[in-house]
Amino acid sequence: MTIEVRQLCKRFGAFTALDHVDLLVREGELLALLGPSGCGKTTLLRLIAGLDRPDSGLVLFGGEDATARTVGDRQVGFVFQHYALFRHMSVFDNVAFGLSVRPRATRPGKAEIRERVMSLLKLVQLEWLADAYPSQLSGGQRQRIALARSLAVEPRVLLLDEPFGALDARVRKDLRRWLRDLHDQIHLTSVFVTHDQEEALEVSDRVVVMNHGRIEQVGTPDEIYEQPASPFVTHFLGDVNLFHGRVESGRLTIGPFAHPLQGVDDSERAVAYVRPHDLDVTLVADGALAQGRVDHIHAVGPLVRLELRRDDGESIEVALGRERYRELGLAPGDLVYVKPRKLSVFPDAPDYVI
Repeated sequence: MTIEVRQLCKRFGAFTALDHVDLLVREGELLALLGPSGCGKTTLLRLIAGLDRPDSGLVLFGGEDATARTVGDRQVGFVFQHYALFRHMSVFDNVAFGLSVRPRATRPGKAEIRERVMSLLKLVQLEWLADAYPSQLSGGQRQRIALARSLAVEPRVLLLDEPFGALDARVRKDLRRWLRDLHDQIHLTSVFVTHDQEEALEVSDRVVVMNHGRIEQVGTPDEIYEQPASPFVTHFLGDVNLFHGRVESGRLTIGPFAHPLQGVDDSERAVAYVRPHDLDVTLVADGALAQGRVDHIHAVGPLVRLELRRDDGESIEVALGRERYRELGLAPGDLVYVKPRKLSVFPDAPDYVI
């Protein structure tokens, strides 16, 4: 089942939550809506689900207009951040709830309900907890039960709103791997909301980066990370260093540093964005992008993080492999030079907002 939104708009008073959004979710894909709080990602999910109505625009399921359909008619499975399990019901009864409250004409028999529920509990690897109650489960187990309950009604699409937001970091990591594996088994068109960049990049087939009610970029995790379409996307997906220069005759120049570019128009001012792990440190000035003195060394884990202090007081963050760090033999106060392995260049626009 494909999901398509066309020119979708939603306002809450004077606040514009969605501003003429167009998006196509392909059949069978797992799509992440990523962005900061207030960017419109949850509003978009709720409009797809039918929990809210747009001020204008269309929502299509499988090419058919579903904008005016109710939640029930859209046949969506919705998983909330805080589980929303019935505390007085067993795990089995929670999963069976959507089937047992159907009108008599469409309600499966008890044997069929039991077979379907146990099959789903096995799918989420919790069949042994069928008789337990939500209070007896861990946070990760409750979220898996909530997902099984949403799948019990055989939805055409699955929507998840910050599904792991209430869990600790280790459980989140385990569950997102599990969700990816589960999706590969069932191939149900799925959309999930997250503000966690690592989560979106690790789990999804494609990522939609949103900001101020608009879509900044849509692409695979690799495309989004390696080829960011805007300064906002570059900043939002992780730490980045900024170096100000200009583009002339197809080259970025920052002081004595020059770098050939393709597809970037000449501009009086431009900014090079370089992630810490895309910078190398040398003791030689030749061809360097910038220089600075080692201000702080954080040598924990496989990467050694350096903070360099420039003459103008600005800092440069660098992430080096341990072998390279040992080779350089750095100490606080050393003067070093940085060279980029990879950089993204955008026209200088200091007034853009995150």
